[in-house]
Amino acid sequence: QVQLVESGGDSVQAGESLRLSCAASGTIFSTYYMGWFRQAPGKEREGVAGIDTDGDTRYGDSVRGRFTINKDDAKNTLYLQMNRLKPEDTGTYICAAAEKAWGLGTLWALINSGAGYRGQGTQVTVSS
Repeated sequence: QVQLVESGGDSVQAGESLRLSCAASGTIFSTYYMGWFRQAPGKEREGVAGIDTDGDTRYGDSVRGRFTINKDDAKNTLYLQMNRLKPEDTGTYICAAAEKAWGLGTLWALINSGAGYRGQGTQVTVSS
């Protein structure tokens, strides 16, 4: 059983930066696709960023150029560096992992089917 625990969420002003962390309970980064999603009230869940076992990254259109996903395999920790934050970035940020995923779409599908893992989320609030 893999456990994912997010941290780093906070309330900030627009234009500021935050770094989110996701600590994994096991050494999964060498075999699992990892990603960040966000959920805001009244909005659909959105895929924010993903990273595969080779370190190749993908980003959602709304965050590309402002957010960076990376991981530290030795620390079993996934990160999301968020710069130039906007009020529309507000939401609960959720870390996710699945062994057989190859993108954010398949990652969430596997979580829904019980073949992936997700954390409880960390809240990010951006004020204008």
